[in-house]
Amino acid sequence: MATMRRLIVLAAFALAATVSGGYAQEAARSALPPGVSAERSWIEPALLAAARREGSVTIFASVNEEEALPLWTIFERETGIKAEYVRGSDSQLIARILVEARAGKQSWDILQNTGVSKIPREFLAPVDLPEARFAAFETRGPNGLWHGVAANFGVPAYNTQLVGRAVLPKTYAEFLKHPEWAGRIAIDDSDGEWLAALYKHFGEREGAALARDLATTLKPVMVQGHLALARSVGSGEYALALNNTLNLTANLKLGGAPTDFWVLDPVVVYYNHVGVSAKAPHPNAARLAANFLLSEPAQRQLASKGRIPTRRGIETNPPGLVAALDGKTIIPIQFDADEESRWRRLFRDVMHGPAR
Repeated sequence: MATMRRLIVLAAFALAATVSGGYAQEAARSALPPGVSAERSWIEPALLAAARREGSVTIFASVNEEEALPLWTIFERETGIKAEYVRGSDSQLIARILVEARAGKQSWDILQNTGVSKIPREFLAPVDLPEARFAAFETRGPNGLWHGVAANFGVPAYNTQLVGRAVLPKTYAEFLKHPEWAGRIAIDDSDGEWLAALYKHFGEREGAALARDLATTLKPVMVQGHLALARSVGSGEYALALNNTLNLTANLKLGGAPTDFWVLDPVVVYYNHVGVSAKAPHPNAARLAANFLLSEPAQRQLASKGRIPTRRGIETNPPGLVAALDGKTIIPIQFDADEESRWRRLFRDVMHGPAR
């Protein structure tokens, strides 16, 4: 038990917090110096001059090009600095970073994905980004090694043509009253963050017992990837998702799919982070680009594509996504590489349940 308790403490870099009202209403501009435009507050003249002398910045990121290229077009337009964008999955980018490090070279300046915390910490430069002062949540990693760019909240989802809202459970324990959902409910097959949040919220013993009971009663189907899971529920392949990323469900609903979410305690949150390379080929441009990702124009652009911004005062698309979390217990989880491996093994051990 002591070992498990230590893992849980390590897994969450912040204590559970309750979201209070006012996320969308609190104006980010309130902390700006007089006469400084929020649209350009992220541009520090001295840093911009140094970054322009470097000429370019290389971004490693997992965000698809449809979202990313308009974002970095804003950066290029405002700074005159060329943004070289390299897209890959978290695992692909981390593998490339490790290979480059072994070869004694490094091509990346910033890394933007959910895997920033999983690379060795000595690969990252501690940075204090001025735009981080507008964060709506505690999204700063230890010593400023990473900063939250977009939030991924975990909530259940359902197909509105297959399940009525009136019968939705009000707690995770109430799922156990619905054995008829066995085999009709799904979850991402590597959702260790969700399991860690259950353990943190309910305690080790109760959290483990609840998770095992859910697995035994519901026999959830394991789906690879949160987007695939959201689409499967939206299409009616599965009636419900035990947990999934809130904005993916909301985006499908916005596109006309018969799907929706509801909120139960606890709500796990993990972040799409940005980290600056400790050996960045373009260190000044790297800091400028990282600060840009937390700026008002960048956060508005991310929100327009369905991401949940971490900057206060930026409304979600569709509106009200974060307001729906008011009064719920939010548990931030951010794994390093070892913690991720341990929790994913535990998730599979627990959620695959007894032989079926």
